[in-house]
Amino acid sequence: MGVRTLCATALLAALVAVVAVTVRAGGDLGRPAALPYWYAAAWALFAGAAWTVRRVPVRTAVALILAGGIALCAAALSAPPRTSDDMYRYAWDGRVQAAGVSPYAYPPDAPRLARLRDPWLFPAGTACRGWDFHPVPGACTHINRPSERTIYPPVAEGWFLLLHVVSPAGGRHKPLQLAGAALAVATTVALLLVQQRTGGDTRQVALWAWCPAVPFAAVNDAHVDTLGVLLTVAALGTAAGARRGALLGAAIAVKLLPALTLPGALSGVLAPDATPRARLRETASPALAAVGVVALAYLPYLLASGSAVLGYLPGYLREEGYEPGDVERFALLRLVLPNAWAGPAAVALVAISAWHVLRRGDPEQPWRGSLLVTGTALLLTSPAYYWYALLVVALVAMGGPWEWLAVAAAGTVLYVADALQWRGVQASAYGLAAVTVLAGALVRARARGRGDRRRDVA
Repeated sequence: MGVRTLCATALLAALVAVVAVTVRAGGDLGRPAALPYWYAAAWALFAGAAWTVRRVPVRTAVALILAGGIALCAAALSAPPRTSDDMYRYAWDGRVQAAGVSPYAYPPDAPRLARLRDPWLFPAGTACRGWDFHPVPGACTHINRPSERTIYPPVAEGWFLLLHVVSPAGGRHKPLQLAGAALAVATTVALLLVQQRTGGDTRQVALWAWCPAVPFAAVNDAHVDTLGVLLTVAALGTAAGARRGALLGAAIAVKLLPALTLPGALSGVLAPDATPRARLRETASPALAAVGVVALAYLPYLLASGSAVLGYLPGYLREEGYEPGDVERFALLRLVLPNAWAGPAAVALVAISAWHVLRRGDPEQPWRGSLLVTGTALLLTSPAYYWYALLVVALVAMGGPWEWLAVAAAGTVLYVADALQWRGVQASAYGLAAVTVLAGALVRARARGRGDRRRDVA
């Protein structure tokens, strides 16, 4: 075993240990003071391990990537969810559907659903003192926003129902976490296959498999976003035409964020040398397939619940500060623009990035265009939920520029800062991420320029 392999293995082992300790050390609402130090250690070890594995022989690196990813998932499975209570809503939505009720019809605290309550999701005698307890009339619940209907799209709801059906009685949070681990490992395998298929560097998959956001968000907190990430990777890396569009449509019907990858899936369709017929053919097939899958997924729920399928989405947008003039989001734009202009400016800049990808994007590497649009959107909207950046991490692991990982790191910093009630972190965290992305792009552009000059001289 070479020195670099030993170093990568040692760093990876330390990362696994840190993840195991972190999920026991505290949570965002329960003992959050410990999190910054453990998260910083995890990200530092990840950076060192990912850098070191670049020099490890490919076959050895692939084995390390798989083994390390599985070990990190196992470490994250060693404790209940620590930084999010979303999975309790997943379990509830699955139970409601299994009882023949649309998850969009009633909120969890509705009296009509009282018969479905159990001591795990609605514990008695707790006086709502736990960090992840929320009051409902006459009881407490682990489910957040218990007076609101669900927000999750239909493919996510189908996933929740499937997990409810296959979970053993009394399984509680473990089946959801195990499913998250399975999705994380499946995404690692899919990324390895994509890299082999496209002739890329399989060692770049370590940027997904070992990224601390994956064990924390995808496994310990079991965020359903990971299902959307897996479908997006499959769409961009293994499919084309209508099949690509169908997979992206399924991803969008898990969480809406993968819709930002559509311009990447259509990279170059508006290139100046493309004929109108070619543009129409290359655009219509995947776009119609994506829209069709989303429509078909919503149809049964729409028939059962009507406009209620929107669920808590409008309320979420208000709560999270995405309305015009709100000051909870768009931190970078609000540094230079009036608050009321920040939202429209963000939309315009994301649209410009999408137009650039449609005109200049590389159809052989659609993930690069998808990464540009998705990463730009997250930088401009500056969300506090770091698991939104799981999609960015996967797109980087497909072959995108590594500096976009700064977006995932910024989301993590902001999430912990909110729990600790630190102020003024949003602009600085995402500002540093933006500087990192721009610096990386500048370095790459200069390197390409030097390479072009050398070829001209030769």
